Amino acid sequence: MGQITLQGVQKSFGPVHIIKGADLDIADGSFVVFVGPSGCGKTTLLRLIAGLEDVSGGNILIDGKNVVDTPPAKRGLSMVFQSYALYPHMSVRGNIGFGLKMAGLPKDEINRKVEAAAATLNLTPYLDRKPRELSGGQRQRVAIGRAIVREPKAFLFDEPLSNLDAALRVQMRIEVTRLQKQLGTTAIYVTHDQVEAMTMADKIVVLNGGKIEQYGSPLELYERPANLFVAGFIGSPKMNFVTGELAKQQGAATIGVRPEHLKIERDGAGGWQGTIAVAEHLGSDTFLYVDAGQLGMLTARYIGELSLHAGDRVSLLPDPARIHRFDEAGNALRG
Repeated sequence: MGQITLQGVQKSFGPVHIIKGADLDIADGSFVVFVGPSGCGKTTLLRLIAGLEDVSGGNILIDGKNVVDTPPAKRGLSMVFQSYALYPHMSVRGNIGFGLKMAGLPKDEINRKVEAAAATLNLTPYLDRKPRELSGGQRQRVAIGRAIVREPKAFLFDEPLSNLDAALRVQMRIEVTRLQKQLGTTAIYVTHDQVEAMTMADKIVVLNGGKIEQYGSPLELYERPANLFVAGFIGSPKMNFVTGELAKQQGAATIGVRPEHLKIERDGAGGWQGTIAVAEHLGSDTFLYVDAGQLGMLTARYIGELSLHAGDRVSLLPDPARIHRFDEAGNALRG
C-alpha cells in the first residue's frame, strides 16, 4: 500500500515560509506530479515526504500512519534523484543491489531481486558494466533499478530526467510512465516542465510560492484552471490573456483563450485584428505571434502547415465555448 496524505504541512527556514499549509490526498498506485516554477517549493515538499527535511507543522500520513517523527529509512519510500549518484567502482549489479546488501539480505535473494529489476528495465546485458560504460539514459535506469529492488510503498522522483538531452528525455518519460503502470506503485514526481507533467501524471499538483494552487487530472487543469496562475502555467504555448473592455463584455476582469482555440483568417473582417510579428512553421504545427494593438501580443496555433508570414494581416476568432473568465483576484468565474 502507498496512500500518502498531507494535513496542513508547513516548512519554514527561520522567518522564511517555504510551504504554507499543504493539504493533499495521494491515492495508492497513482502517479502524481508536482509542478511549478523554480522556487515554488515542489522539491522541498518532496523532501518533507521523504523525511529528508523536518516539518515545521502539520502531519504526513503513509497508509494512515503519521510519519513526521519517523526517520527516512523507516518510511518505506525510495527516492530517485536528479543526479544518478552511482558508485563508479561498482558494476550495475553492485549499484542496484547495494542497498539490499547494506540491509543484510542473503546473497541469493539480492541476486534474484537485482536480476528481476534489470529485466524490467532492459539492463540485463549491462549488469557487469561500470557506470562509465553506460549512456545517460542507462545510468538513470540503474538509479531507478536501485529504487525498485527495495519494493517501496512509493517512489519519489526529483527531476530525474533533467540531465538528459531532449530526445532521451522523451524516451525516458515513456519508460518511467510504463514502468510505474506495470509495477502499480505510488509515484510522486517533481518537475518544472509542464509538458512532462501533462503527459505522465494521473494527477498534477500545481505549486506557486509554497501554496497548492490546484490539484487535479491533466485535463481538469487544462479545461478548468482554478485561477490565472494555473491557466498561464498549464498549456504550451501558454494561454492568451485579455483585459479591458473586451473582458468586461464577458463579465470578467480578464478573459483567457488558448492559442489552439483561436481560428485564424487571412484579412478577415471579424474577430481580433492584428499583424503577424513572427510565424513559426514546424510542419506539424504553425505558431503565429500576432501584434493585436491594444490587445497586446497574441499567440495562435494552427495544426499543420499554414502559408502565412510575418507582416500578413489576420483575424483571430476565439471559440466562444473555450473562453475562460477570471475575476479581479484572478480566480476563475464559472457558469
